[in-house]
Amino acid sequence: MKKVSILSLHLNYGGIEKSICALANLLCKRYDVEIVCTYKIVEEPDFNIDPKVKIKYLTNVIPNRNEIKIALKRKNIITLIKECIKSVKILYLRKHSMKEYIKSIDSDFVISTRYIFNGLLGKYGRNNAIKIGWEHNHYHGNMHYAKKVIKSAKKLNYFVLVSKNLKEFYSNKLKNVKCIYIPNIIDEIPANKSDLKSKNLVSVGRLSIEKGYIDLLKIYNEIVKKYPDWKLDIIGDGKEREILEKYIKENNLEEKVFLHGFQNKNYINNILLNSSIYLMTSFTESFGIVLIEAMSYGIPCIAFSSAEGACELIENDKNGYLIDDRNKNKYIEKLEYLIENENVREKMKDNCIKTSLNYLGENIVKLWFKIL
Repeated sequence: MKKVSILSLHLNYGGIEKSICALANLLCKRYDVEIVCTYKIVEEPDFNIDPKVKIKYLTNVIPNRNEIKIALKRKNIITLIKECIKSVKILYLRKHSMKEYIKSIDSDFVISTRYIFNGLLGKYGRNNAIKIGWEHNHYHGNMHYAKKVIKSAKKLNYFVLVSKNLKEFYSNKLKNVKCIYIPNIIDEIPANKSDLKSKNLVSVGRLSIEKGYIDLLKIYNEIVKKYPDWKLDIIGDGKEREILEKYIKENNLEEKVFLHGFQNKNYINNILLNSSIYLMTSFTESFGIVLIEAMSYGIPCIAFSSAEGACELIENDKNGYLIDDRNKNKYIEKLEYLIENENVREKMKDNCIKTSLNYLGENIVKLWFKIL
């Protein structure tokens, strides 16, 4: 049986990590699969992994970014110096441990899931192994980031992109590397769908600046004045949580907006099953697997077109709405329209389910099998 190694930073909560686990679960039906992680941030991975998939951790260190921020905030110079020295050691271990492992790897296929590993794989991976880069992030106009990705991928055999937009962009930059579009996957299509009758709005994601959750709260704050019965569920955790909690409190939304924190798949599925409209306010989104998961329940979605991945998934008036220029008034207008018209939500339901079927794992994995 041929062997596949997937290089990962960690297996904590995150979109990249979710995609890694989903792909490993599918590939292990045909290959000997291992996930190689730099950091062991959590005792057990946050996502279900097939027992056949082996997991290897290269270090026992954990990034200390939060400790540095706390020291800065408290203006504790001695602690800050100590944490900065520790950070340098951690970054050295991150690179050195992965470099040494790549040198020793005996796999037939190696998949790098971060640009920081692409260059190491291209330089130190054995010659007869197929070297594959897998880029999940959209450069979003940041050419400094894009150039780092391009430089890292130059010695790879294949470069897998999760959106058509990214595939077109990198194909023009990487002439000697075969760029391939393979979207992310969902594990299954749920048997039960939302009846779209509940007065519940939902959003799932990491609570970080790029996800635009403050914008979502501002939009909802206008909506709730007109539709006080409609509630908002936000599932996920992150460094913006305190800011969101402060806004909720200052605007007396404690009985209307619910921050659920990080939750498991069953918990999220239950919330989706009892929701009627999915809301995304991300500034950037390379793919947007959460949109597909919401659509698999028949839920119409609204997103800003700045979330590039959403533009490949949402069709206006068919399965939701894309709002240009991050125009909050237009977003509110479309949200009000869906709130007021249950028949429109119901009409979109079939299109949502049809869209989600295109990203079912058993279909998408065939594209991976073509490479392997």
